[in-house]
Amino acid sequence: MDKTPWVEGLADAVGFVGGALLGFWLGRLVGLDVFSPGYNAASLGGIVLVGLGGGLGLQLARRWQLARRHKKD
Repeated sequence: MDKTPWVEGLADAVGFVGGALLGFWLGRLVGLDVFSPGYNAASLGGIVLVGLGGGLGLQLARRWQLARRHKKD
């Protein structure tokens, strides 16, 4: 099966959104609220965790895609 761009894009999107949600809930667990009013430390910490989670989720999705591609070869 050929790797089509939409499958690759979908995998990237799922990795990014999944990682961002994981970062969001991890932040909520430790008391960092992305949606708190203003730019206080809790809000900024939550934003950082969502960004890091999204980036790490995207990287994990791409590594998974690469591993599957090498496995088929």
